Order: sequence, then C-alpha cells, then structure tokens
Amino acid sequence: MSLPLQLRVLHSLAELSASQWDGLHDGSNPFISHAFLSGLEQHGCLRPEWGWQAQHLSLWRDDALVAATPGYLKQNSHGEFVFDHAWANAYARHGLEYFPKWLGGVPYSPVTGPRLLACCDEDRQALLQAIVAHVQDEALSSAHINFHLADESSLFGAQWLQRDDLQFQWQRRPGWNSFDDFLAAMDHKRRKNIRQERGKVAQAGITFVTRHGDDASADELRAMHGFYLQTFAEYGNAPALTLAFLRHMAAQMPRQLVLFLALQGGEPIAGALCLRGTDTLYGRYWGGAALPGLHFETCYYQGIDYCLRERLQRFEPGAQGEHKLARGFLPTRVQSHHWLAHPQFREAARDWCRREREDLAHYEADLLRHSPFKQEDPSQ
Repeated sequence: MSLPLQLRVLHSLAELSASQWDGLHDGSNPFISHAFLSGLEQHGCLRPEWGWQAQHLSLWRDDALVAATPGYLKQNSHGEFVFDHAWANAYARHGLEYFPKWLGGVPYSPVTGPRLLACCDEDRQALLQAIVAHVQDEALSSAHINFHLADESSLFGAQWLQRDDLQFQWQRRPGWNSFDDFLAAMDHKRRKNIRQERGKVAQAGITFVTRHGDDASADELRAMHGFYLQTFAEYGNAPALTLAFLRHMAAQMPRQLVLFLALQGGEPIAGALCLRGTDTLYGRYWGGAALPGLHFETCYYQGIDYCLRERLQRFEPGAQGEHKLARGFLPTRVQSHHWLAHPQFREAARDWCRREREDLAHYEADLLRHSPFKQEDPSQ
C-alpha cells in the first residue's frame, strides 16, 4: 500500500536540489529547468512589487519528491501572455477581488512546455487536486496553468476551463536541409520578399555570429543585455531580466543559451537571445539598430538557419505577430487551463471561453488561407 502524498509549498527553488527538480522532467525544455527558474529568483528578475512571488507546489511521498509545478502568487497579469483582464474587470464590477491568484507557468515566457512535472499521470492528477486544494485553503480567486503541453490537457477535469490561443511557429518539413530548401517551398512573392530583406542587410555590410553560452564573451553578454534594455525602453516597459541572470544562463546552461549577434565594422549593433531545447529553438528577446531588414534577419532568418544546421524541428519566436506568417511561421494552437473558485463566475467564464475558441478557429482558418507556402495540388 503506497504512502499518502503530502503537499509542500516552496517559496524558492533553492529549497530543492537541481537533481530533485530536474528528475521530474526529461530535460528537453530549458524553461522548466532548475537552472533557469532558480536563476530568475537568485538574480533579481522576480519581485513581489512586480506581482511575482514564488509559490511552487510539490508533492512528496515520505521524503521522496514525486510531483511539482513551477508556481507563483500573482498580484497582476503582467508577464503571463494569457490575458485575463476581462475576468479581473468582471470581478471588480461585482465587488470581488481577482488578485491574488495562483499561476503555474514560467515567468515572462510564453513558451509551451511541461507544467505538471511527475513520472506518471496518477501523480499529475494528484498534483492538480493539490493545486485546487491550495487555492481554496489560501482563499485565492483562481489557479491558472499556462502554456502546458497538449498531452497534459486530458488530465484536467471538467471544472477546469480551457483557453486556446495562437502563436506563429516554424516547423521543419521533410527535405528542408538548407535555407534555399525552405525558400523553395514558398510562393514566388514571399520568396522574393525574404531575399530582398536579407539582401538589404548584407548590402549594409552586416554579418552575423552565433554564440552559445560557453563561447560568448563578457562583452558580448553585456552587449546583448544592452540591446534587451534598449527594446524595453523604446516600448516604455520595465525590463525584468538582469545582466547577472544572463551571465548565470551562460554559465549554468552553456549550450542552451544561443545568441545571434549582428556585427557592423566588427562591433555588435543588434542581437537576439534564444534558448535551445532538445528539438526546438525558442526566440525570446531582441534589440538593436533600426536598419532595413535587420529585425527580421536577426530574430527570424538567423534562427531558421540555425534550426536547419542543427537539425532542430521547431522554432518558436514568441507570442503574437501576424508579420511572422509571411516569413514562414504558421499559426499554431497553444493551450492553458484555469480554475475559478467562484462557481457563478466559473460558469460564466466557461461560456466566454467557448466563444473565444470559436472566434479563434475562424481567425486561424483565415490565416491559413494566407499561408506563404505553395499550395499542394490535391490531385497529386
């Protein structure tokens, strides 16, 4: 007879060893690694005044960790990329508090990955039950599991509400071994546009270097962080990632950190920061000079080139952005699940989610009608 499971709330991943946490997943996704998540905590990227407070939930059988999820007590919706402002406003109109809420996900990172970390579905379902119990015990408004794997969806019971969204992602096709192979699959107009964009960058005398964490110099890391700060300043947003965290990733995740640096006259003028998983490249941050075609080359074409060279299957360049469609990134469904403690709001939100998914399906179909790739002849 197995021993009962015990829930422990962890207010820092430093309470666990890397081997304990990473023993719950296969290591294919860098964003759920102990190195990434603990680095955010250790190097000033998460602050309660920004609405983020670590509250990881873990299940133990005796002294053995059997399941866990990265979790946070949230005082706002900043940095989640699953927008629930309508829900928060509805609560406020009825004199109810939507915050604080509990979030299971990765801060500032709209990337799909495992969220219910365990070795079997039985323990994952027990973890979901523990999440609901925790929300109820703490009198929180809700629990949210953002950007989870599609094969985790079946674990959520009927009380959890499903929300879908679209991201634009690149996926390798059979026979694509070079950038020319990728372009050959496109229609003439999009292929010509991409060649023109790349040509403008080359004509400006701009070259590129790819750096992993273990071969990036201190100056290159500092330059990349400067580009990141520049972008956030231009949009009037507060940057969360510190230079210390970037250095931490370079040291602790040396082959998973990937930088694409644009050079002009031997000096970096732009850069893109990515993370690499087993079969996927994740584009996260960019910054640099405002030159024709430079953004697209740095953020998209260098990443596609890298995936083709390294035999990676997917490239997720981040949330939103219809402009990605013309550059080979097709609409791809991503999912999240949500549990609302208030029963009436839960039912109202259920209908809202249903209508949202219907609208999304129409939007997705319209996007696919504008695919940049040649249409296959159905008679073939």
